[in-house]
Formats: sequence, structure tokens, C-alpha cells
Amino acid sequence: MIALTLYETRVIGVLFEKEHTTPDQYPLSLNALTNGCNQKSNREPVLELSEVEVQDTVDSLLKKGLVTTVSVGSRVAKYRQRFGNTEFGDFKFTLKEQSLLSVLFLRGPQTAGELRLRTQRLCEFADVADVERVLDGLAGADTTAYVVKLPREPGKRECRYAHLFSGEVEFESIAEIAQGPRSVSQAVSDCSCVERVAELEQQVSVLQEEVEWLKAQWQTLNG
Repeated sequence: MIALTLYETRVIGVLFEKEHTTPDQYPLSLNALTNGCNQKSNREPVLELSEVEVQDTVDSLLKKGLVTTVSVGSRVAKYRQRFGNTEFGDFKFTLKEQSLLSVLFLRGPQTAGELRLRTQRLCEFADVADVERVLDGLAGADTTAYVVKLPREPGKRECRYAHLFSGEVEFESIAEIAQGPRSVSQAVSDCSCVERVAELEQQVSVLQEEVEWLKAQWQTLNG
């Protein structure tokens, strides 16, 4: 499997995202691609790449055959992704598979529920079980695993998934993360509180993302 750097996964993720969310502005110029890479919302981690760094990353992806150049006029070059199910691409992912991978590229490890929400503008999943089914397919590929299901963290109700295009994911074992010995009743009480807080935090995060998306839609319609 092709090994990709953080910058390379960010560029591929941005190109795929913009191809489906703002098709009128796709393919992207270097300036638009840089802005997408440095976007403050829907990105983890948030980056501050220069146009030179983005151009170097694009050049690397051009050599790997994962990005192609589209000439516009005599001087302006624009870029489109060849990572997914394109005519000349090496990978033949479905729209659902590529949508999940691109969001993992843009935001790092996430739960199936988070991925379902964050892929709404790219494709449609029937439910979380549908997301998990596609993720399991990517994790259990015949020759190469593209994603991995991470161990459930203490206090969390769901496991997160991560992509493997940048190598094996390093994470501490649950035993290493866990606190010292406690009584059974205390452990149950603490776990219940932590899970409830984690659930509420996730709900707030989801609502914030929906508000940001609605704001963007309103600005587009009234721009």
C-alpha cells in the first residue's frame, strides 16, 4: 500500500471533499487547495501550510499518480484527485468507502456515528450499522487493510476507526491508560459518569457541526 504523509492525506481529503461539496469550484487552484488544507473547521489537526508546502505535497502526489493537473487558460494550473474510483487511479473504492477514508484523512480517528454525520455531504448511509459494514470491509480487505478499529478507550461507549495509509496507528493499551485499583462500586459509578459526560460532549460536538454546516449553506445561498 502507498505510504502517505499527513500533508498528503490532507491534500487528497480536501480535493475529494471539495469535488463533492463545491463542484462548481473544482478542480482546485493552488490557493484554493491551500485554504482548504488550512481550514479551521472540520480539520484535525488544524494546519498552517504555506503555498510552497502545499505545492511540494502536490508534486509528490503527482509522482505517485494520486493527483493530476488540469490546465485552465495559459497560466493557471488546477488539481484534481485520482485517489478513488477514477479512470486512471490504482484504487477502486466505492463512493462510500472513499467518503469514509477522506473524512478519516481530514479529521483523524473517529467513531462510526461521527463518520456517518461527517460524510452526509459526500454520500448517504442508511444508519450507523451501514457505516460499520463498510468500515469492516475496509479493515478486512483480502490483501491489504485500509482502516483499523481501535480499542475502546476508558469512559467511551464506542470504538474509533483510523486509516492505515500513514502506517500503523500507535495507541496505548487500555491497561496502560487505566487508573490505579478502585473498588467495584466506585469503578461502576465513575464509568457511568464519564460515559454520560462523553455522550453529552459528542452530542454538543455534533450539534455544533450541524450549525456550522447550516451557516455555510445559508452564506452560499445568500452570497
